[in-house]
Amino acid sequence: MTATLSNCSLGSSDEEIARLDGQSASIEAATRLLLRAAGIGPNMRVIDLGTGTGHVAMLIKDLFGAGGQVIGIDTSAKLLEVASTRAAAQPQVRFVQGDVRTWRDEAPFDAIVGRLILFHLHDAVAVLKHQLAALRPGGLLLALDFDLGASRAEPAIPFLAQLLGWVNAAFHHAGANSAIGTKLALLLAEAGLADVQTFGVQGYIAPDDPRGPALLSGVVRTLAPQIAAAGIATPAQMGIDTLEARIADAVRFAGAVILLPVLAGAWARER
Repeated sequence: MTATLSNCSLGSSDEEIARLDGQSASIEAATRLLLRAAGIGPNMRVIDLGTGTGHVAMLIKDLFGAGGQVIGIDTSAKLLEVASTRAAAQPQVRFVQGDVRTWRDEAPFDAIVGRLILFHLHDAVAVLKHQLAALRPGGLLLALDFDLGASRAEPAIPFLAQLLGWVNAAFHHAGANSAIGTKLALLLAEAGLADVQTFGVQGYIAPDDPRGPALLSGVVRTLAPQIAAAGIATPAQMGIDTLEARIADAVRFAGAVILLPVLAGAWARER
C-alpha cells in the first residue's frame, strides 16, 4: 500500500517496507484469484499502478509464461529501488518513477491493474479516465482495493473494535476512503466502462496465528502520528510498544478469529 499520493503518507522506512511485505503476503492468494478471474494472462503488456515494492507486478509476471511485460509505476524512489532489486533477474518486469495522474507510456497496454491505489486518491475517476486512454481496444482495467469496514474479530473483542475504529478514523481524517472496495464497480462505471464485474475475498486468521496481531498492530503503528495529530487517540492510549502482545493476548483469551479486510476486485474491458 503506497500512500505517496495521499494526504496520509505511510512512508517508506525499513519498518514500513516490512509491514507492506506482511500485508502483501496476507492478500497474495486473493490477489492471484482476482487477477485470474479478470483475465490477466500470457503475452499481455500490463501496467501496475502504485506498484510500491512490486508485489503485484511480480504476481502478474507469474501469469505470463514466456511472454508478456509488466511496468510498475510509483512516486516513491525508495520503494522502487526495493522493487527493482527484487526483480533484477526478471527481464519481463521493469519499474518507473511516475505519478498515476500524469504518467503515460508511448506504447499502449493490454491491461491496467491497480491494487490499493484508488484508496488514496480523491480524484480516482479522473485517474482511471487518464489511464484508460492508454488501453488497446478491448483492453482490461482491474482495480483491487480494501473494504476495511468488513474487518472484525469473531467473537467480537471491544479492544480490537476500538483499534479498527482508530484506523478507519485516521484514514478518513486524511481523506482516504477505507471502504472504497465497496464502490469499485461504481467508479469504473463512472469512468466510462460497462459490464463491470466485481467480487471480494476475505481471509480468516486463527486465534493462535501471530500474523493477525502483527498486521493490526503494524497499521496502527504506521498511522500513530496521524491518529495522535487528529485527536483520535493519544500515544498513551495506543501503547504502541506493547500493542502487538496485547492484541495477541486478547485474541487467544477470546478464542477469536480475526477477519481481515475484504480485498475487492472490479474489472471491465474498454470497448
